[in-house]
Amino acid sequence: MSQTGGGTTGPVNAPQPAEAGTPAEFTAALKALRTWSGLTYRQLEAKATARGDALPASTIATTLGRTGLPRERFVDAFTRACGLGEEEAHQWLEVRRRIATGAPAPASGKTGRGGSRASAPGGPLPARAPRVRRAAGPVVAAALGIAATLGAGSLFDASAPPTAPPAMPVSGLRILAVGSWARIHPARTPGLCLTEGRDRRGRYKTAVAAQRPCAKAALPHVFLEPLAKDIVQIQWHHPRFGIGCLTVLRDGPGRDLLEPRDDCADDDRAQRFRVEPFGPSAAERFRIRPVVTGQCLSLRDQDTGDGAEVVQGRCSGAADQDFLIELIPPPQAP
Repeated sequence: MSQTGGGTTGPVNAPQPAEAGTPAEFTAALKALRTWSGLTYRQLEAKATARGDALPASTIATTLGRTGLPRERFVDAFTRACGLGEEEAHQWLEVRRRIATGAPAPASGKTGRGGSRASAPGGPLPARAPRVRRAAGPVVAAALGIAATLGAGSLFDASAPPTAPPAMPVSGLRILAVGSWARIHPARTPGLCLTEGRDRRGRYKTAVAAQRPCAKAALPHVFLEPLAKDIVQIQWHHPRFGIGCLTVLRDGPGRDLLEPRDDCADDDRAQRFRVEPFGPSAAERFRIRPVVTGQCLSLRDQDTGDGAEVVQGRCSGAADQDFLIELIPPPQAP
Protein backbone atom coordinates (compact mmCIF):
# COMPACT_ATOMS: atom_id res chain seq x y z
CA MET A 1 0.00 0.00 0.00
CA SER A 2 3.00 2.27 -0.27
CA GLN A 3 4.39 4.21 -3.15
CA THR A 4 7.60 6.06 -3.85
CA GLY A 5 8.36 9.02 -6.01
CA GLY A 6 8.43 12.77 -5.77
CA GLY A 7 10.49 12.60 -2.58
CA THR A 8 7.77 10.96 -0.47
CA THR A 9 7.13 7.46 0.74
CA GLY A 10 3.78 6.37 2.11
CA PRO A 11 0.37 4.89 1.34
CA VAL A 12 -1.43 6.59 -1.50
CA ASN A 13 -3.55 9.50 -0.18
CA ALA A 14 -3.52 8.15 3.38
CA PRO A 15 -4.61 10.75 5.97
CA GLN A 16 -1.81 11.90 8.24
CA PRO A 17 -1.95 13.68 11.61
CA ALA A 18 0.91 16.13 11.07
CA GLU A 19 -1.02 19.23 12.14
CA ALA A 20 -3.07 17.68 14.94
CA GLY A 21 -2.59 19.80 18.03
CA THR A 22 -5.14 18.39 20.47
CA PRO A 23 -6.28 14.91 21.51
CA ALA A 24 -9.62 15.52 19.77
CA GLU A 25 -7.91 16.44 16.49
CA PHE A 26 -5.69 13.37 16.73
CA THR A 27 -8.71 11.12 17.31
CA ALA A 28 -10.47 12.74 14.33
CA ALA A 29 -7.40 11.91 12.22
CA LEU A 30 -7.56 8.28 13.37
CA LYS A 31 -11.22 8.20 12.35
CA ALA A 32 -10.28 9.59 8.92
CA LEU A 33 -7.64 6.87 8.61
CA ARG A 34 -10.24 4.19 9.36
CA THR A 35 -12.53 5.70 6.72
CA TRP A 36 -9.66 5.74 4.21
CA SER A 37 -8.89 2.07 4.90
CA GLY A 38 -12.44 1.03 3.98
CA LEU A 39 -12.33 -1.63 6.71
CA THR A 40 -14.97 -2.48 9.28
CA TYR A 41 -14.12 -2.73 12.97
CA ARG A 42 -14.25 -6.52 12.69
CA GLN A 43 -11.88 -6.52 9.71
CA LEU A 44 -9.44 -4.26 11.56
CA GLU A 45 -9.59 -6.65 14.52
CA ALA A 46 -8.83 -9.58 12.21
CA LYS A 47 -5.91 -7.80 10.56
CA ALA A 48 -4.46 -6.88 13.93
CA THR A 49 -4.84 -10.47 15.15
CA ALA A 50 -3.03 -11.72 12.04
CA ARG A 51 -0.13 -9.45 13.02
CA GLY A 52 -0.11 -10.74 16.58
CA ASP A 53 -1.79 -7.63 18.05
CA ALA A 54 -4.90 -7.63 20.26
CA LEU A 55 -7.31 -4.99 19.01
CA PRO A 56 -10.96 -5.87 19.80
CA ALA A 57 -13.56 -4.26 17.56
CA SER A 58 -15.34 -2.91 20.62
CA THR A 59 -12.13 -1.21 21.75
CA ILE A 60 -11.73 0.49 18.36
CA ALA A 61 -15.27 1.86 18.48
CA THR A 62 -14.89 3.02 22.08
CA THR A 63 -11.54 4.71 21.43
CA LEU A 64 -12.72 6.50 18.30
CA GLY A 65 -15.79 7.62 20.23
CA ARG A 66 -13.69 9.54 22.75
CA THR A 67 -11.91 12.88 22.44
CA GLY A 68 -8.99 11.98 24.72
CA LEU A 69 -5.61 10.70 23.60
CA PRO A 70 -5.34 6.94 22.91
CA ARG A 71 -2.38 5.05 24.32
CA GLU A 72 0.65 4.36 22.13
CA ARG A 73 0.00 0.66 21.71
CA PHE A 74 -3.51 1.33 20.38
CA VAL A 75 -2.13 3.84 17.86
CA ASP A 76 0.57 1.41 16.75
CA ALA A 77 -1.77 -1.57 16.35
CA PHE A 78 -4.56 0.48 14.76
CA THR A 79 -2.46 2.29 12.16
CA ARG A 80 -0.79 -0.96 11.08
CA ALA A 81 -4.17 -2.71 10.85
CA CYS A 82 -5.35 0.14 8.60
CA GLY A 83 -2.53 -0.77 6.20
CA LEU A 84 0.29 1.60 7.12
CA GLY A 85 3.92 0.46 7.09
CA GLU A 86 6.49 0.86 9.82
CA GLU A 87 7.61 4.35 8.74
CA GLU A 88 4.06 5.70 8.50
CA ALA A 89 2.95 4.12 11.79
CA HIS A 90 6.01 5.67 13.46
CA GLN A 91 4.93 9.12 12.22
CA TRP A 92 1.57 8.68 13.94
CA LEU A 93 3.33 7.68 17.16
CA GLU A 94 5.57 10.74 16.97
CA VAL A 95 2.58 13.05 16.66
CA ARG A 96 0.84 11.27 19.51
CA ARG A 97 3.92 11.75 21.73
CA ARG A 98 4.16 15.41 20.75
CA ILE A 99 0.56 16.03 21.80
CA ALA A 100 1.03 14.06 25.03
CA THR A 101 4.05 16.15 26.03
CA GLY A 102 2.59 19.47 24.92
CA ALA A 103 5.35 20.12 22.39
CA PRO A 104 4.51 22.61 19.60
CA ALA A 105 3.45 21.37 16.19
CA PRO A 106 6.14 21.42 13.46
CA ALA A 107 6.36 24.39 11.12
CA SER A 108 3.86 24.39 8.28
CA GLY A 109 4.94 22.16 5.43
CA LYS A 110 7.05 19.82 7.60
CA THR A 111 6.47 16.63 9.53
CA GLY A 112 8.42 15.11 12.38
CA ARG A 113 10.42 12.85 10.04
CA GLY A 114 11.07 15.21 7.17
CA GLY A 115 8.13 14.14 5.03
CA SER A 116 5.72 16.46 3.29
CA ARG A 117 2.89 17.97 5.25
CA ALA A 118 -0.46 16.18 5.06
CA SER A 119 -3.83 17.86 5.15
CA ALA A 120 -4.96 18.89 8.60
CA PRO A 121 -7.29 16.47 10.37
CA GLY A 122 -9.75 19.28 10.94
CA GLY A 123 -9.99 19.96 7.20
CA PRO A 124 -11.92 18.10 4.54
CA LEU A 125 -11.74 14.34 4.89
CA PRO A 126 -10.96 12.02 1.98
CA ALA A 127 -13.87 10.48 0.14
CA ARG A 128 -15.48 7.82 2.33
CA ALA A 129 -14.44 4.38 1.16
CA PRO A 130 -17.28 1.86 1.36
CA ARG A 131 -16.85 -0.85 3.91
CA VAL A 132 -16.30 -4.32 2.55
CA ARG A 133 -19.64 -6.05 2.90
CA ARG A 134 -20.08 -9.37 4.63
CA ALA A 135 -22.88 -11.85 4.29
CA ALA A 136 -26.19 -10.35 5.40
CA GLY A 137 -27.99 -11.83 8.36
CA PRO A 138 -28.46 -11.50 12.12
CA VAL A 139 -25.57 -10.35 14.23
CA VAL A 140 -23.03 -13.18 14.14
CA ALA A 141 -21.95 -14.42 17.57
CA ALA A 142 -18.33 -13.46 18.19
CA ALA A 143 -16.60 -12.65 21.44
CA LEU A 144 -15.28 -9.11 21.26
CA GLY A 145 -13.23 -9.41 24.43
CA ILE A 146 -14.42 -6.26 26.17
CA ALA A 147 -12.52 -7.52 29.20
CA ALA A 148 -9.59 -8.68 27.06
CA THR A 149 -5.97 -7.75 27.64
CA LEU A 150 -6.32 -4.65 25.49
CA GLY A 151 -9.63 -3.45 26.92
CA ALA A 152 -10.78 0.10 26.28
CA GLY A 153 -9.53 1.24 29.67
CA SER A 154 -5.97 0.10 28.98
CA LEU A 155 -5.81 1.79 25.57
CA PHE A 156 -7.25 5.16 26.50
CA ASP A 157 -5.21 7.78 28.31
CA ALA A 158 -7.54 8.81 31.14
CA SER A 159 -5.07 11.50 32.23
CA ALA A 160 -5.62 13.54 29.07
CA PRO A 161 -7.65 16.70 29.75
CA PRO A 162 -11.15 16.81 28.25
CA THR A 163 -11.52 18.81 25.07
CA ALA A 164 -14.47 20.46 23.41
CA PRO A 165 -16.36 18.54 20.70
CA PRO A 166 -14.81 19.36 17.30
CA ALA A 167 -18.07 19.70 15.39
CA MET A 168 -21.84 19.23 15.44
CA PRO A 169 -22.59 16.94 12.49
CA VAL A 170 -26.22 16.49 13.64
CA SER A 171 -28.28 19.66 14.01
CA GLY A 172 -29.33 20.26 17.60
CA LEU A 173 -27.32 17.34 18.98
CA ARG A 174 -23.76 17.68 20.30
CA ILE A 175 -22.63 14.42 18.76
CA LEU A 176 -18.88 14.25 18.11
CA ALA A 177 -17.48 14.20 14.59
CA VAL A 178 -16.06 10.75 15.38
CA GLY A 179 -19.42 9.54 16.71
CA SER A 180 -20.93 9.29 20.19
CA TRP A 181 -22.43 6.70 22.52
CA ALA A 182 -26.10 7.30 23.20
CA ARG A 183 -29.41 6.12 24.56
CA ILE A 184 -32.53 6.67 22.47
CA HIS A 185 -35.80 7.11 24.38
CA PRO A 186 -39.38 7.48 23.16
CA ALA A 187 -40.24 11.03 24.26
CA ARG A 188 -43.60 9.92 25.69
CA THR A 189 -41.96 7.28 27.88
CA PRO A 190 -38.42 8.47 28.72
CA GLY A 191 -37.95 5.62 31.17
CA LEU A 192 -37.85 3.27 28.19
CA CYS A 193 -34.90 2.83 25.79
CA LEU A 194 -34.62 1.51 22.26
CA THR A 195 -32.84 -1.82 22.52
CA GLU A 196 -33.03 -5.46 21.49
CA GLY A 197 -36.45 -7.08 21.42
CA ARG A 198 -38.57 -9.56 19.50
CA ASP A 199 -41.43 -9.47 17.05
CA ARG A 200 -44.33 -10.05 19.41
CA ARG A 201 -46.44 -11.31 16.50
CA GLY A 202 -43.97 -14.15 16.05
CA ARG A 203 -43.56 -13.62 12.31
CA TYR A 204 -39.88 -12.63 12.42
CA LYS A 205 -37.61 -14.82 14.50
CA THR A 206 -34.41 -12.80 14.93
CA ALA A 207 -33.69 -9.77 17.14
CA VAL A 208 -35.35 -6.47 16.24
CA ALA A 209 -35.40 -2.98 17.75
CA ALA A 210 -37.97 -2.47 20.49
CA GLN A 211 -38.55 -0.32 23.57
CA ARG A 212 -37.71 -1.77 26.98
CA PRO A 213 -37.17 -0.29 30.45
CA CYS A 214 -33.74 1.32 30.42
CA ALA A 215 -32.70 -0.75 33.45
CA LYS A 216 -33.12 -3.84 31.26
CA ALA A 217 -31.39 -2.25 28.26
CA ALA A 218 -27.77 -2.12 29.42
CA LEU A 219 -26.83 -4.13 26.32
CA PRO A 220 -26.30 -3.64 23.51
CA HIS A 221 -24.46 -0.32 23.73
CA VAL A 222 -25.70 2.18 21.13
CA PHE A 223 -23.18 4.14 19.06
CA LEU A 224 -24.19 6.84 16.57
CA GLU A 225 -21.68 7.25 13.75
CA PRO A 226 -22.09 10.33 11.52
CA LEU A 227 -22.00 9.53 7.80
CA ALA A 228 -23.04 12.91 6.39
CA LYS A 229 -24.74 16.07 7.62
CA ASP A 230 -27.64 14.93 9.85
CA ILE A 231 -27.17 11.32 8.67
CA VAL A 232 -26.04 8.61 11.10
CA GLN A 233 -25.57 4.88 11.31
CA ILE A 234 -27.08 3.37 14.47
CA GLN A 235 -24.67 0.71 15.69
CA TRP A 236 -25.29 -1.85 18.43
CA HIS A 237 -22.20 -3.09 20.27
CA HIS A 238 -22.59 -6.28 22.28
CA PRO A 239 -19.82 -8.19 24.13
CA ARG A 240 -21.16 -11.52 22.85
CA PHE A 241 -22.82 -10.80 19.51
CA GLY A 242 -20.42 -8.17 18.19
CA ILE A 243 -21.35 -5.07 16.20
CA GLY A 244 -24.63 -4.78 14.33
CA CYS A 245 -26.11 -1.87 12.41
CA LEU A 246 -29.83 -1.23 12.54
CA THR A 247 -31.27 -2.02 9.12
CA VAL A 248 -34.78 -1.27 7.85
CA LEU A 249 -36.49 -4.40 6.55
CA ARG A 250 -38.44 -3.56 3.41
CA ASP A 251 -40.08 -6.88 2.61
CA GLY A 252 -40.78 -10.34 3.96
CA PRO A 253 -42.26 -11.29 7.35
CA GLY A 254 -40.23 -8.59 9.12
CA ARG A 255 -41.32 -5.78 6.81
CA ASP A 256 -40.92 -2.29 8.38
CA LEU A 257 -39.11 -3.66 11.45
CA LEU A 258 -35.46 -2.79 12.25
CA GLU A 259 -32.94 -5.62 12.53
CA PRO A 260 -29.30 -5.33 13.74
CA ARG A 261 -27.17 -6.80 10.95
CA ASP A 262 -23.45 -7.43 10.96
CA ASP A 263 -23.03 -6.42 7.30
CA CYS A 264 -22.48 -2.79 8.28
CA ALA A 265 -21.83 -0.64 5.21
CA ASP A 266 -21.66 3.15 5.08
CA ASP A 267 -23.28 3.14 1.62
CA ASP A 268 -26.23 0.89 2.55
CA ARG A 269 -29.20 3.27 2.49
CA ALA A 270 -31.24 0.89 4.64
CA GLN A 271 -28.68 1.52 7.42
CA ARG A 272 -28.64 5.32 7.12
CA PHE A 273 -30.93 7.45 9.28
CA ARG A 274 -31.67 11.16 9.07
CA VAL A 275 -31.94 12.78 12.51
CA GLU A 276 -34.12 15.92 12.56
CA PRO A 277 -34.99 18.23 15.47
CA PHE A 278 -38.62 17.68 16.46
CA GLY A 279 -40.55 19.67 19.03
CA PRO A 280 -39.03 22.27 21.41
CA SER A 281 -35.54 23.16 20.20
CA ALA A 282 -33.89 22.82 23.60
CA ALA A 283 -35.38 19.44 24.47
CA GLU A 284 -33.01 17.27 22.38
CA ARG A 285 -36.07 15.69 20.78
CA PHE A 286 -35.77 14.31 17.29
CA ARG A 287 -37.52 12.54 14.47
CA ILE A 288 -35.53 9.63 12.99
CA ARG A 289 -36.10 8.88 9.33
CA PRO A 290 -34.67 5.96 7.33
CA VAL A 291 -32.94 7.43 4.29
CA VAL A 292 -33.99 4.54 2.07
CA THR A 293 -37.72 5.34 2.38
CA GLY A 294 -37.94 8.85 3.87
CA GLN A 295 -40.53 7.58 6.36
CA CYS A 296 -40.35 7.98 10.16
CA LEU A 297 -39.54 5.62 12.99
CA SER A 298 -42.38 5.07 15.41
CA LEU A 299 -43.78 2.44 17.79
CA ARG A 300 -46.00 -0.28 16.41
CA ASP A 301 -49.66 0.62 17.00
CA GLN A 302 -48.41 3.66 19.02
CA ASP A 303 -47.86 1.23 21.89
CA THR A 304 -46.32 2.64 25.09
CA GLY A 305 -45.67 -0.73 26.72
CA ASP A 306 -42.58 -2.82 27.38
CA GLY A 307 -41.50 -4.70 24.24
CA ALA A 308 -43.29 -2.55 21.65
CA GLU A 309 -41.45 -2.89 18.34
CA VAL A 310 -39.87 0.04 16.51
CA VAL A 311 -41.22 0.27 12.96
CA GLN A 312 -41.08 2.67 10.04
CA GLY A 313 -44.21 4.32 8.77
CA ARG A 314 -45.71 7.46 7.29
CA CYS A 315 -44.48 10.65 8.95
CA SER A 316 -47.58 11.89 10.76
CA GLY A 317 -46.23 14.05 13.57
CA ALA A 318 -47.75 11.64 16.09
CA ALA A 319 -46.27 11.48 19.58
CA ASP A 320 -44.77 8.03 18.99
CA GLN A 321 -42.47 9.52 16.32
CA ASP A 322 -40.84 11.82 18.87
CA PHE A 323 -37.54 10.56 20.36
CA LEU A 324 -35.09 11.82 22.95
CA ILE A 325 -31.41 11.18 22.22
CA GLU A 326 -29.25 11.14 25.34
CA LEU A 327 -25.49 11.26 24.76
CA ILE A 328 -23.60 9.22 27.36
CA PRO A 329 -19.97 8.52 28.31
CA PRO A 330 -18.23 5.60 26.58
CA PRO A 331 -19.01 2.26 28.24
CA GLN A 332 -16.23 0.95 30.47
CA ALA A 333 -14.75 -2.52 30.36
CA PRO A 334 -15.96 -4.63 33.31
